[in-house]
Amino acid sequence: MTRKKPSSASKPDAPFARIVAGAKTDDAQLRALEAAAQREVALPAEALVVGEPITAVAIGYPGHPRAGLMLAGVRGERRFSVGLADVVFAEGSQGARFVSLYRAWLGVGELAHHERAVGAAAAGRAKATSGDLVIGVPIELVVLACKQNALRCRVLGTAREVTLRTAVQDEVPGSIITVTPKKQWTHERHPYVSGDVQGTRFAVAALGLTPLALHEQGDWDPVNDYWGEEGEPIEAWAKPIIARGKRPMFEMEQVLPGVDPEDFESDPILEAAELREAGDLRGAYDRLMKLLERDLRCLDAHSHLGNFEFERRPKQALAHYEVGVSIGALSLGQDFAGVLPWGLIDNRPFLRCLNGAGLCAWRLRDIRAARALFTQMLWLNPNDNQGARFNLAAIEAGRTWEELEGDEP
Repeated sequence: MTRKKPSSASKPDAPFARIVAGAKTDDAQLRALEAAAQREVALPAEALVVGEPITAVAIGYPGHPRAGLMLAGVRGERRFSVGLADVVFAEGSQGARFVSLYRAWLGVGELAHHERAVGAAAAGRAKATSGDLVIGVPIELVVLACKQNALRCRVLGTAREVTLRTAVQDEVPGSIITVTPKKQWTHERHPYVSGDVQGTRFAVAALGLTPLALHEQGDWDPVNDYWGEEGEPIEAWAKPIIARGKRPMFEMEQVLPGVDPEDFESDPILEAAELREAGDLRGAYDRLMKLLERDLRCLDAHSHLGNFEFERRPKQALAHYEVGVSIGALSLGQDFAGVLPWGLIDNRPFLRCLNGAGLCAWRLRDIRAARALFTQMLWLNPNDNQGARFNLAAIEAGRTWEELEGDEP
């Protein structure tokens, strides 16, 4: 396909004008578009290239303006790259919307109607097939949501989904389970399989999730924060944080699938909390699971599911929190040295997961993990709106969680 050269001379009201604003060169604009694609398009996802179904796994910019954005895809055992403008995602999906805007930015126009229609059919292919699931052959599935007697899953490494009929026990969304299929069938065009869960592992890096975006918010400077009354000694936990000095400040992307940004009363997390308060535990639980079924990166759903289990089953609560912590950590990367203040509200889901995981670890006598989690919270949010410094002090004093809660003499 012949493409026009990308140009910053796009109309001021073009959909991508906001993204490329301030980028003076083609290279800079494409890097901005790459970041936007990675932020907005949930992958892996089913798509088509020249009419053939593929699994789209990543969008990137190779550094050559004439190449533009590229999509990494998988078909069978073969991996390949193709220009993003030539990829057809399911109609109405995030991918379809982004490709449409990207093509407009390139100046190549919309896809032909028949190509869009084929793309809509691709949504129906995002379902596991007999080629994915073989009776008697173990397979790894990613748990998307837990129901009373079934797990909604996708085949690891693909976007193809299946419902596993099984005795649901301690599985949580974001875990990877091993199942040997016993029986397969289809109901209302959705694939089902039965089998027992033979093993569970946690490996967020293997899930193929798009990292949550980090939005720069200037610098955090310890000079501007309160560290106690003048003349009082600085607490031990705060000294290395202050000594580190000024650090970059970020707000982590918050994912809430299906929320209408124009409707300020649309909040499925709040709705789940209200259902729980009203005594409808199943309704609250299902509401959160539906969020994770749509996008495992909804950290607030992980934290609230952990809250639901905390009093009765702390080990189960810890599993929920740890998935949220791992997804957040994946988004931060290994070398993150910035700050995620509580005052920037989209940071709160990740900080809640950290706090829940710390409390569970402390309660379960994993003191090393609890100490590390509360220390991490203080480095990420030195204002400590959640009281991590008090929990850390209690741990250092040898106190148990039960003692602090008043459950032990």
